[in-house]
Amino acid sequence: MVITVGRQYGSGGREIGTMLAKQLGIAYYDDMLLKEAAEESGLCEELFRSFDERPKSFLYSIAMDPYSFSMNHVTPKGSIEQQVYLATYDTIKKLADKGPCVLIGRCADYALKDRDDVINLFITAPLENRIKRVAARNDISENEARDRIKKTDKSRASYYNYYSAKDWGDAKSYDLCIDSSLLGIEGTVELLKDLIRIKGLK
Repeated sequence: MVITVGRQYGSGGREIGTMLAKQLGIAYYDDMLLKEAAEESGLCEELFRSFDERPKSFLYSIAMDPYSFSMNHVTPKGSIEQQVYLATYDTIKKLADKGPCVLIGRCADYALKDRDDVINLFITAPLENRIKRVAARNDISENEARDRIKKTDKSRASYYNYYSAKDWGDAKSYDLCIDSSLLGIEGTVELLKDLIRIKGLK
């Protein structure tokens, strides 16, 4: 059983993923995924944090040197950004092979697209709910929270759409999309646990 979680910024997706993994007694990978990828690849962990779900510098390198790319795959001539992406991609697959886990973001659903033991989720919430959540969590104004949400969601969408050739947040890209404000964090976790039981993956 592997669960991937895509999420809008401020929707509670990370909290839901953490709680779900804890209650199911399985591993949870978010920032730890970057640490694992850095150790596996021998690259600096800071590089992974710099490029984490941020495609801008990567897309710029395509524009500057388009001949080093082929479709969604990278030739040996690839840049640091490319190496970071491929190391993350490989690490996701290795972590899934280790056993049941929850994987947050980073196109994990695409990396594991050939497996049949995966449930791909997307967590959303109304913008106003997310603004209040982000403002309270980070002790910032609601205007600042709105800007942060807009920038983060745009970055995640660009990253996901480029690497997966699917649409971030589109229901067709996932097994289930759910508005976390409907049932709250704990209620959403309970619903997802029911889904997993019904799916027969537990």
